[in-house]
Amino acid sequence: MRLDDTPRSPAQTRVVVAMSGGVDSSVVAALYAQAGYDVVGVTLQLYDHGEAMHHRPGACCAGQDIYDARTVAEKLGIPHYVLDYESRFRHAVIERFADAYAAGETPIPCVDCNRTVKFRDLLETARDLGADILATGHYVTSRALPNGRRALFRPLDESRDQSYFLYATTQAQIDMLRFPLGETTKPEVRALAESFGLKVADKPDSQDICFVPNGHYTAIVEKLRPEAAEPGEIVHMDGRVLGRHAGVMRFTIGQRKGLGIAAAEPLYVVGIDAAARRVLVGPREALGVTVIRVDEVNWIGDETLEDAAGAGRDVFVKVRSARAPMPGHLAHAADGSIEVHLAAAEEGVAPGQACVFYEDGAPSARLLGGGVIRRARETFTALTRDIEMVSRSA
Repeated sequence: MRLDDTPRSPAQTRVVVAMSGGVDSSVVAALYAQAGYDVVGVTLQLYDHGEAMHHRPGACCAGQDIYDARTVAEKLGIPHYVLDYESRFRHAVIERFADAYAAGETPIPCVDCNRTVKFRDLLETARDLGADILATGHYVTSRALPNGRRALFRPLDESRDQSYFLYATTQAQIDMLRFPLGETTKPEVRALAESFGLKVADKPDSQDICFVPNGHYTAIVEKLRPEAAEPGEIVHMDGRVLGRHAGVMRFTIGQRKGLGIAAAEPLYVVGIDAAARRVLVGPREALGVTVIRVDEVNWIGDETLEDAAGAGRDVFVKVRSARAPMPGHLAHAADGSIEVHLAAAEEGVAPGQACVFYEDGAPSARLLGGGVIRRARETFTALTRDIEMVSRSA
């Protein structure tokens, strides 16, 4: 496995490894240490880890994880630091998370964490430590381009693809970042951990949002944004009031289960009007969208975003992390904002989620950037009404 392509020798290259306490980042640290690099491990304390000790197993970044990272560093004989990032994490990630749910959106806190705390703040700290490289255990591939810059690509193991969560990474960050696990599979990583004698070799993967106790995100949102828990109506697209709900924060576009209403046909959440505290439901065919409006766009392609959107750029896009990229077309809307026109209707396109751009649909496709979904232009059958019209008149 080739870890780096810098001109200096490993002993002269300082690598700061972001160690979460899991098997992936632990193996990254071990690989660099074994290869003779000057390795420094850094773990971020993102919230009160005393309280986090009560979180269920599988929640990342908790007190046990800090202990595990420290234990791995001792095993490898590398220095290890724990950095208190609680304040910046709360501001950059938790507050935005609550704001999004209060606005009727479905956020991705991992994107915000990577965009700010990990690849902005931690990268700055790594530079202060004299690092040439900041390495993480993300499953994404980083390669040098002929022009000397680096680019990100989908990894070998498609089932572990984390490129969706890294679309907001800037070019300057990509040039310093390394992701050694991009060409490996999870079983191979666990086997490497065993060979290094790391106790985290069989540690379960994190399953929850790290700052959400017991997986109940609504408790945090209600505490920070009480208005998100105010009751309101559940309205069918045809204008009928079908029931009431206990807060818009409990719903996302495409949701079918947990609606709390009785109906003769399967119904899905097709719109959320947070200002009116109204949840709109309809049949599955009402979920299909072909045009997505995005903002906060980060573009890391070779041309500029203005050139790409101005000329109209064919791309492949993901609107959910677990979905395969599908063909689309990047362009300017009439008002100058960025739109993505999909080749086929996609279901469950939720404001607050990410629309991520790729060069093509290949398993190893290059990541071109992405943006936050703010509005999707719905496509309906002749029997349905426009969601916004119902929202205004109901």
